[in-house]
Amino acid sequence: MPEAPEIPEAPDTPEAPETPEESPRARRRGRTTLLIAGAAVLGVVAGTCTGYLIQADREPTKLASLSQPTLTQAKGPAPEPLSAAQDRRVKTDGDLRKLLLKKPAGAKDADWLGDEDGWLDLARYAELYEEPADAFSDQVSDEFRRVAVTGWASGDRQVTVRLIQYRQEEAVVAADQASSGQYWADKEGSTRSRAIPGTGDGMAYVHDKPDTEPGYLPVFGAEAYAWRGDVTMEIRVYDTKSITMKTIMDLAERQMERL
Repeated sequence: MPEAPEIPEAPDTPEAPETPEESPRARRRGRTTLLIAGAAVLGVVAGTCTGYLIQADREPTKLASLSQPTLTQAKGPAPEPLSAAQDRRVKTDGDLRKLLLKKPAGAKDADWLGDEDGWLDLARYAELYEEPADAFSDQVSDEFRRVAVTGWASGDRQVTVRLIQYRQEEAVVAADQASSGQYWADKEGSTRSRAIPGTGDGMAYVHDKPDTEPGYLPVFGAEAYAWRGDVTMEIRVYDTKSITMKTIMDLAERQMERL
């Protein structure tokens, strides 16, 4: 038998650079992960096949009937719809002006409200803010619907009551509107506050420090904010004399009772 030819020795080559120890471990870890994943897939397939075989040997299970027993209708007349006194939405979807507080006997009409006939459109309402353009845009985004307003004057005291209604198809905006009024009222100095009973989070505020301008009498203020459903209540009182907490609380409580 002829001898195998000799294989010539490979020429000397420079040693390959050392490979960090982390690389082989990383490759092995990746390979192991793939093997485990492959085993898991095989296990699922095998389990599924086994389940089909077991189910095929069983007797078919009888399904429950889809029909249901017929319910007998209750006898008697159909219930009548809720009255406006029982269903708050019936009240607020009607003439919102009818829910405003009535002008006290002997009080004068509020000439500062203009000739709006109890309604305040969005443009006029936005003008009440320091930045009307921004307020207008915000109210449009908040799904503004309408504002009912009333007011009166008794001596030097002026009272304004507004009910702002929102469509509220996306969010409970009435609550946010009341909260915003409360935030700014509470930021004024020398201010006392009190929760309005029966409103959850309604608040009344009295500002003990008057606003003063040269040539004018000092003006004291009080305000109240609360909400119910889709309506926000705002009440503002101004007087040349200090205003008691009882005054603003009485107005707020009576107005919220009408909602």
